Amino acid sequence: MTLRVENIVGGYSQVPVLKDVSFDVNDGELVGLIGLNGAGKSTTINHIIGLLTPFKGRISIDGTSIMDDAEKYKAQIAYIPETPILYDELTLKEHLELTITAYGLNSDAAWAKANHLLNIFRLDNKLEWFPANFSKGMKQKVMITCAFMTDAKLFIVDEPFYGLDPIAVHDLLLEIEKVKAAGAAVLMSTHVLDTAEKYCDKFVLLADGQVKADGTLDELRALSHGENQTLDDIYLALAKENENE
Repeated sequence: MTLRVENIVGGYSQVPVLKDVSFDVNDGELVGLIGLNGAGKSTTINHIIGLLTPFKGRISIDGTSIMDDAEKYKAQIAYIPETPILYDELTLKEHLELTITAYGLNSDAAWAKANHLLNIFRLDNKLEWFPANFSKGMKQKVMITCAFMTDAKLFIVDEPFYGLDPIAVHDLLLEIEKVKAAGAAVLMSTHVLDTAEKYCDKFVLLADGQVKADGTLDELRALSHGENQTLDDIYLALAKENENE
């Protein structure tokens, strides 16, 4: 599976936020989308999931764009937003049932995955709870469960660690490793750079709506001429460089 973002120019109005953005996310890869606030990370994600239409360029999954076949394109994506989005009138169980219906999943197989996730995220005794009863972290765990119970080929995870306790962060990273091993691709936007450095295979560094660097940590170090630099060092250097432009 390959997500291909090619020469995207886009945004929310006549003035583009993204300026010729290009990168790939391949099967079995976790790619970290890194950048300052306002760099274009959320705008990039919104274009990939189809909430925004590019002014120019093309986004495809295995060669299929949303313009080619919207249903096929979207069926391959599982998305975990930064702010959990749940239906107030649905219980946790009903959210899971809705996910099964929306993705056309085999009910038995999907519930087997869901029960595993509910157990590790300590939600297994809360199936009849409504969102009003959940903390922010619990709502985030519901979103994670709904995403990872699917058979998606591309997981898009936007700032997933906020609101999660350390055990839940560890459990989420284990689930990401599992879907990677099964051949899925993962694009993760995050400001938690020490965790990204440990777990991501590649990085896309955005600044002012442009890709400033794209590659493995060693490749980013080579670009920044710092053999022992951490991702945090590279990120800070990028921030200072962007401020001085």
